[in-house]
Amino acid sequence: MNPIPRPGSRHFNALDRVLIDAQNALGTLFGAPRARRANPGLDQADIVLEPDERRHAAGLMRINHVGEVCAQALYVGQAAVARDPGTRAQLLAAAQEETDHLAWCGQRLRELDSRPSLLNPLWYAGSYAIGAIAGLRGDGWNLGFVVETERQVEAHLDEHLQTLPLADARSRAIVSTMKADEARHAEQALAQGARDLPFPVPSLMAAASKLMKLVAYRI
Repeated sequence: MNPIPRPGSRHFNALDRVLIDAQNALGTLFGAPRARRANPGLDQADIVLEPDERRHAAGLMRINHVGEVCAQALYVGQAAVARDPGTRAQLLAAAQEETDHLAWCGQRLRELDSRPSLLNPLWYAGSYAIGAIAGLRGDGWNLGFVVETERQVEAHLDEHLQTLPLADARSRAIVSTMKADEARHAEQALAQGARDLPFPVPSLMAAASKLMKLVAYRI
């Protein structure tokens, strides 16, 4: 199920938003998110990989799945405290596209006979808190956080395209589409008035991302 309300839907009061956020967390962590767009990997042949290649591909797709769990939490947390309705709508629209990514990565993990990270509840809770704190600084900083997040995600997806097995066309198609979406989210946030984040915030974000990738690759 996709609990995230569409931009332009009816007005929600504070209690409504709390319940929606809780439903989104449960759906992301324990449900079966549905993509609105077709999985780009399904057009590619599902080649049988060597055991080492399959394990490596699964590790990278697990990292990407964790990234989408974090993105859901970040955007929903930021939207919860966004002051401008337009900013809130943009964040929720981006979160919906991240739901597509989440569903695609989950499907590819199953095809690779693997599983999501066992620490997803921890990743979600931490990312929601970070998103809400970022959002409290104001919409300009809120959008700046989106830009920096998407730039860092785009960079690590580019790394994955370089290290995924060449034969794994399905994973590569998914990652390529995700990379294009993340770049577009950053451009939209810039156009909306994003502010540059002050030092050392980008460096701290990069360090946290590196830790997440090291852990999620295996756990």
